[in-house]
Amino acid sequence: MRAQVVIIGGGPSGLLLSQLLLRRGIDTVVLERKTRDYVLGRIRAGVLETGMVSLMRKAGIADRMDREGIIHESTVLSFDDQEFSINFTEHTGTHVMIYGQTEVTRDLYDAREAAGGRIIYNVENVVINDADTDKPFVTFDVGGATQQIDCDFVAGCDGFHGVSRRTIPHGVRREYEKVYPFGWLGILSETPPVNDELIYANSARGFALCSMRNANLSRYYVQCQLEDTPDDWSDQRFWDELRSRIPEKYADTLITGPSIEKSIAPLRSFVTEPMRWGRLFLCGDAAHIVPPTGAKGLNTAASDVHYLYHGLMQYYEEADPEGIDRYSERALARVWKAERFSWWMTTLLHRFPDQTAFDLKIQRADLEFLRANREAQSVLAQNYVGLPY
Repeated sequence: MRAQVVIIGGGPSGLLLSQLLLRRGIDTVVLERKTRDYVLGRIRAGVLETGMVSLMRKAGIADRMDREGIIHESTVLSFDDQEFSINFTEHTGTHVMIYGQTEVTRDLYDAREAAGGRIIYNVENVVINDADTDKPFVTFDVGGATQQIDCDFVAGCDGFHGVSRRTIPHGVRREYEKVYPFGWLGILSETPPVNDELIYANSARGFALCSMRNANLSRYYVQCQLEDTPDDWSDQRFWDELRSRIPEKYADTLITGPSIEKSIAPLRSFVTEPMRWGRLFLCGDAAHIVPPTGAKGLNTAASDVHYLYHGLMQYYEEADPEGIDRYSERALARVWKAERFSWWMTTLLHRFPDQTAFDLKIQRADLEFLRANREAQSVLAQNYVGLPY
């Protein structure tokens, strides 16, 4: 086979890149190691920055999002039993969109298949060959046979555990990592959200987040021990714990129900540099991970797609390699700002096992300053709705 760009990974970043390129006449093949149904079964974030929303419109897949997505113009932060709201629109002139990552991925699959774009599922033993030359190719197994795709470029959108990052030699890449000493236990329930705005809660018992997917589908999280398993948490235990961590007025009106999904995610910050090696480019979780506190995972992957898409179009339409040559530099400049914000939000709102009384006083002072200072709220709002590309 032959394609101009081989995209490894059929998640939202790989599909978004393929759809954007397809609309400009660039031939791509997407390789996915699982099935479509498996990918759509993953429960992920649901807060979309303005940049991500714009990319979906540019890709021609925004109709359902515009109908069903929920515009959020502010968020609530609480500590102890106090709370305050930060209005994004007032500070930035824009907002975020609540629309689940699963739905984004579904829309991308539907558009890709309607346009006849090539997606190969259930691939195994993917190998990126000769990425440091001008004639890379990708080999893989599917259906018991080995196949090869010759290409101009390879986009590695295959996540933290994928083959793309590991293809870059150890002597070339440098990795930065921070592992947090807790996880998030999340549940999905077919219940109305406890509040129209998201609630980020810092309590003596740990962090909690009240989020949503739509008017009758709520997503809730509580900070938990790393060694916990979902089986350790009955629904009743979860609801009781959530009530104890959010302000009383919300706890009293919280509508509970059986969980339809329950999982625990560890938290880490991770970045690998560079994000380009020869004709291989890393996007999304293949290059960086953020703790979910700042809602930056999918959105930072989208900014990678933006830079790579424009670099490739500059190369193909203008015969100018400047955009791909500076891809890693430009992407990483924004990645590190998203990493900083996600780390700061995590530090601000969680209880750490080694926190001293002094640390807790500093954390509280930070929250009180944020509540009282308009400029500090503006900085949070700018980062939350998404820094410009």
